[in-house]
Order: sequence, then structure tokens, then C-alpha cells
Amino acid sequence: MKKLITFGIVLPVFVALVTLSCSTDTHEDLPGVEIFQATPYNIPQARFFPKNLNIPSDNPMTLEGVELGRYLFYDGRLSGNSSNDMLMSCATCHIQEHGFEVGIDHPKFTGGRTFGLPTEDHPNGKPTPNFMLPLVNSVYNHNGFLWNGFVNEGNEQLGTATIPDKPEFNFKNIESLVWMSITSSHEMNSTIEKSVAAIQAVPMYKGKFKAAFGDEEINYDRISKAIAQFVRSIVAQNSKFHKYLRQEAELTSLEKRGHDLFFSEDADCFHCHGGSVLMTTNEYFNNAKDKKFDPADRDRHAISGDPMDIGAYRAPSLINIEKTAPYMHDGRFKTLDEVIDFYSEGLVYSDYVHPLMKNVRQQGVQLNDADKAALKAFLLTLTDHEMLKSPQYTCPDELKVWSGQ
Repeated sequence: MKKLITFGIVLPVFVALVTLSCSTDTHEDLPGVEIFQATPYNIPQARFFPKNLNIPSDNPMTLEGVELGRYLFYDGRLSGNSSNDMLMSCATCHIQEHGFEVGIDHPKFTGGRTFGLPTEDHPNGKPTPNFMLPLVNSVYNHNGFLWNGFVNEGNEQLGTATIPDKPEFNFKNIESLVWMSITSSHEMNSTIEKSVAAIQAVPMYKGKFKAAFGDEEINYDRISKAIAQFVRSIVAQNSKFHKYLRQEAELTSLEKRGHDLFFSEDADCFHCHGGSVLMTTNEYFNNAKDKKFDPADRDRHAISGDPMDIGAYRAPSLINIEKTAPYMHDGRFKTLDEVIDFYSEGLVYSDYVHPLMKNVRQQGVQLNDADKAALKAFLLTLTDHEMLKSPQYTCPDELKVWSGQ
């Protein structure tokens, strides 16, 4: 069934009404009203997954909007460039087979450290301040985005030194991350004007914008909304672990042993990563990586001002964890084995360690080799191989030469 979404109107007297309208009212009795229909997109409601979705009221998801967003996500011309050596798309760094993270074996971003397009000051590109987070299951996150939660519904800041302080340039949600990526010096290093002009110059987009929004106008607001819709559509619900919970698969004895360790005080993973089938609480923790902290670090303290948030960062989802190395906000661990060893015997005490890190005084939970092997086996069951290969998330064929990958 199609949902009727009213985007425009011919008679001026109805402009304010239609601008605010997003309903099933067809207005068939009102002369001169232009009706636009778009097809609602429904996030799959797998068993045990949250039903409270982070979808802004002014950007309802539609099949046409998600499909437009997929094209824009993979189009390197979004960076405002058309030469092959200067293309950068969202997918340049967020790669499907790595859970929409860059991965550790990228031919350009060695070791998983990403950097922006070259500038005069940074001929090799400016490195990003942190290693990236994957984009999977973001539609379920209501607790801010980025490692420190800077982008959140409560952020009242508008614009930057180079971006006007207009409502559309806020720091509230996934839509905000689009313009931030376009203008950031360590990402696309472009301007909104160049980005919009480059997309406007591609003939195929007129029809796609009309299908998604009701007319052929291409502007920043629609670009950001379409990409945000696509990102929200990226869900991972079919790992072996998820199927085990739904009684659609069985864990091996080793995987089951690792499962039991994960959700017990013995390995003590569940406090931060076991809050739900999302395998994260989306909360922020100082997890005992360091003893000293640089005030310039972009940690949670920079956002909250709470001294107990010094050195704290988001606990990322462990879904697809085998594919998302390197690990931690600074990429210090290259393998899952290193991560397990850290939590077993590598914790470092400081005055800011989160209280849930209860084993910090003994440097960790002190797992033996058999327990480590079991825990790793369970972590490998968190890979959603279906999502990593799903055609609905892949690069459209006509954009492969423009993707910047």
C-alpha cells in the first residue's frame, strides 16, 4: 500500500498547510492541489529487535528515498568533483563487506586509518581524528552519533566557521552527518554548493529526485535526507547469533561456551555490549585503555563536561565485529585476539575508569586460553553474512566508475 505524502501545492493559500502535511489525506476535494505519492519503506521487524526507531518526522522513509540515497551514497561526485583522482563517496570509506566500515586491509587507507581528499596544506590528505564506526543498525540508536555523541537531538549548535548558522545545518541526526562529511577537511573537503552542483549536473538524478520528493529540484536538504534514509535502511538482523535466539540455528559447543562467558561476570562483556540484540548499550565508557588523557581528545567529556567521562567513548556494536578491525576509537588493536587479550589482562587503572570495569585492579578478567578461544568463537557468530552481501546495499552498476572506491 502506498502512503500519500504531500510535498507541494499550486494555490498559495494552501502552502503552509501542505508544507506541514505528511498524511494519508488525498485532498481530492481541493482544486489545484498537486498530489505526490511515495511508497513507505518499512524496516524489517525481526524478533527481539527494538520497535522504537530513530526516524525524524520530517524525513519519513520511502522506497524511492532509500533508493535515491543508495545512489548518492555511492556517487563520488558528491564530493563536488568529477575527476577520477578526486572522487570521494560515502562508500569510499564505508564498505559493505566490512560492515560499512573501512576495514584493515584497504589498499588506500593502510591499517584502517582514513584521510580526506588532498589539499595544499595536506597533499596526502588530512587524517581523520578517530578511526571510524560502522553504519549498521543506526536506525535503532537514540543516544547520539560519533564516538563521543557530539551529534545528538539535544545539540543546539548550528553551522560552523564556514557554514551558515541555519536550521538545516544542525548537529542532531544522521542527516547532519552528510553535510559534515562533505565539508570536513579530513573527509570530502568540499562545499555544499559544489556538492549540490555536481549532483545537479548528472541527468539521471532529476527523475530519481522527482520519484523520491515529488519534483526534480535537487538541493542539500533532499540529498542529506535521502542518504540518511539509506543509512537507516542498513540493518543486520540475521547473524548466526540472531538466528540462534529465534531458534533458527544452533550454536556449537564452543560457541555456546563463549556465549555463556560473554553474558557472565567471567568474561564481563555484557554490561557494555549485551544490552540487547544490538550488542551495545550505545552508552559511553572509559574502558581502562590508558592512564593519562589529552584534554584535546574528542572524548565524551568534551561533550558532557562530566569529569567521569574523561577518556570515555561509545561502546560500539559488536555485530559484524570480525569484519570491522581495527578496533577502539584510535584503532590500536588490529585483531580480535588482541582485543580479548586486552580485556583479559591488559586493563590500566585510572581515576576515570568506568565502575563497570570491575576487574581493572587485576588488569582484567584473566581468561585462560580455552576461554579465549570460546569467546572468540562466539564473537564470530555475530557476523551477518547476508547483510554483507545483500544487493539492496551494493553499489549500483552505473555508478561503479564514479564511486571513488
